[in-house]
Amino acid sequence: MPADPPDALLAVSRALFDAGDEDEILRLALDHVPSVGPYRAEAGYLRVHGRLVPGPQAEPDHAPAVDRTVRELAGEDGPVDVPGRSWGRALALHGPGGLHGYLVVTSRSRPTHAQHFLLAMLVRLTAAALSVAHARRRGQEDVLQLHQLRRERTTLQQRLISLLVEAGYQRAVHEALSEGAASGGGEEAITSALHALTGFPVLVEDPFGRLRSWTGPGRPDPYPDPNPARHEEMLQQAARRGGPVRIKDRLISVIRPRGEVLGTLALIDPRNEADDYTVFALEHAATSLALELSHVRRLAEVELRLHRELVDDLLAGTDEASAYARAEAFGHDLRRVQYVVVVRWRSHVSDEAFARIVGQSASAVGMPSLVTRRSDHVVLVTTGRPDDDALYEALARKTGTTDGTIGVSARCTTPDGIPGSYQEALRALEVRRRSRSRQGMTFFEDLGLYRILGPGNDYQELEGFVREWLGELIDYDGLHRAALVETLSRYFDCGGNYAETADSLAIHRSTLRYRLQRIREISGHDLTDVEDRLNLQVATRVWKIMLGGPG
Repeated sequence: MPADPPDALLAVSRALFDAGDEDEILRLALDHVPSVGPYRAEAGYLRVHGRLVPGPQAEPDHAPAVDRTVRELAGEDGPVDVPGRSWGRALALHGPGGLHGYLVVTSRSRPTHAQHFLLAMLVRLTAAALSVAHARRRGQEDVLQLHQLRRERTTLQQRLISLLVEAGYQRAVHEALSEGAASGGGEEAITSALHALTGFPVLVEDPFGRLRSWTGPGRPDPYPDPNPARHEEMLQQAARRGGPVRIKDRLISVIRPRGEVLGTLALIDPRNEADDYTVFALEHAATSLALELSHVRRLAEVELRLHRELVDDLLAGTDEASAYARAEAFGHDLRRVQYVVVVRWRSHVSDEAFARIVGQSASAVGMPSLVTRRSDHVVLVTTGRPDDDALYEALARKTGTTDGTIGVSARCTTPDGIPGSYQEALRALEVRRRSRSRQGMTFFEDLGLYRILGPGNDYQELEGFVREWLGELIDYDGLHRAALVETLSRYFDCGGNYAETADSLAIHRSTLRYRLQRIREISGHDLTDVEDRLNLQVATRVWKIMLGGPG
C-alpha cells in the first residue's frame, strides 16, 4: 500500500532540498503531483533571466495554449483550460527572491479541501527548494535568509505531521460522508460525497441488480436489465472476498447490514485507476449507505404495518374519530369520498411484494391509497373515483401480464360505510371474474342486475328460483355430462345470435340448434315467450354468478 500523501510529502521535501539544481527540483515536483490527490501535472516552468522557460510537459499538445495562459498571468495564480479536464490551475512558485516558475496542474474533478491543502504544501515546498537552489547557484547565500527558509521548512513539516494525525485522507473521507449522511439528503448525499471524493461515477443497485441511483457522468440510457444468474454469482463472489470486488469496469461493494443484502454500491473505473484511497472511500461509503438503507427499510416496514392495521380496522368497522385521526397521521384524507378497490392477479400471489406493486401503481396513476392484503387479493381504500382502467393498465405494464381482475365499490362518504363498500368491490370483482371477459376493471355502480344479487341476499330463495326455471336442465346435465345450461347461458350472453353463440362454444350451428331444441323439450319453456325468456336469462345469470356455475 502506498504511503499516505502527508508521509509522501515529508519524503519529497527532503529530496527537493537535496536536489542539485532547479531542473531536478521541478522534475521531482511534477512527478509528485499525482500522489497528493486526483491531479495530473500538465507543465512546469522556470524563470531564467527574467523569462519563463518550459520544463517537461505532461501533455505536449497542450503547450501553446498553456504557455499563453501562464505568461498572461504575470506571476499570479490563475485558472487554465485543458481539454478533458474539469479543473485546472497555474500555481506560481514564489520565494524571497521573487517568482521562480509555475506548476500547471489539472484534475478530472474538483479537489477536496484536504487535497487542495496537500497541493498547496507541495507548491510551497517546491518554491522554497527553488529559492535555496537559486541562492546556492548564485553563491549569494545569506545566513538570515537561509535561517528563514529552514524555519519555514520546519514549520511546513510540522504542519504536515499535524495533518497526518488530524486531517489525513481517512479523516477527510469520514468527515465528507458523515456530513452527507447528517444533512438529511439520504442516499443521494452519500453517493454525491463519494463521487466528489473519488471523481468516479457512482451507482447504487437494488438487491436484484436494478438501478436505484447514478451520480456522475456516463449513465447508460436505458440502463440494462439485470441478469439474475450473473448478479447472484457476483454477490457470492463479494461475500467470499469480504470487501470491494472488481468485476469488469466496476469496483463493487455489497451493502449487507446484519447479513441481509440491501443492494450494491459501485464505482465505474474502466481504466483500473482506483487506488487504496479510493477503496477506503468506497468501503466507508458502503457502511454509511447500509445504515441509511436499513433506516429507510425499518421506517417503511413500520409505516406499512400501521397502514394495514388501519385498513383492516376500516374494513371490519371501527370508531370514526379514531379512523379520521389515524388516516390524517398518514397524510390520507378520509373525510373526502372514498372508494374500495380489490385487485386479484392470477399470475401473482397476494404477498408483500405484490401489495407493494399495487400500491406503487396506484400512486403512479394518481390514486392516493391505504393498502392491505388478503389471502388471494389486495385491498385499497382510495380517495376519489379511480379512472376507468388506469390502475389495470399500470399493473399490466408492471407485472408483464394482463391476467388480472379489479373490482371497485360505489362511492363511500363516511368510514362506517367502508365495510359495505368492501363487499361491493368484492361483488364487482366476482362478477367480472365470472364474465366472458374476466380481465379488466369493473365498477359496482355499472353492474346493473348483479347489484341486487350481492352479499346478504337470501341464497335459499335464489336457489329455489334457479331450480324452478333450470332444475330439469341441471339434472339432465348431471346425468348425461351435457352442457345445456351453459349453452343456454351463452345463447343469452350473445343476444340470441346463433353464429356468435356457436363460435363461443366452439360447436357447429346445427349442434347449437339441436341443443336449443333439447332445452325446450326438457325444460318445457318457450324461448320465444318474453316472460319465459326473461326468467330463464336471470336464472342462468344467478346460476353462473351466485351458485358457482361454469364461468
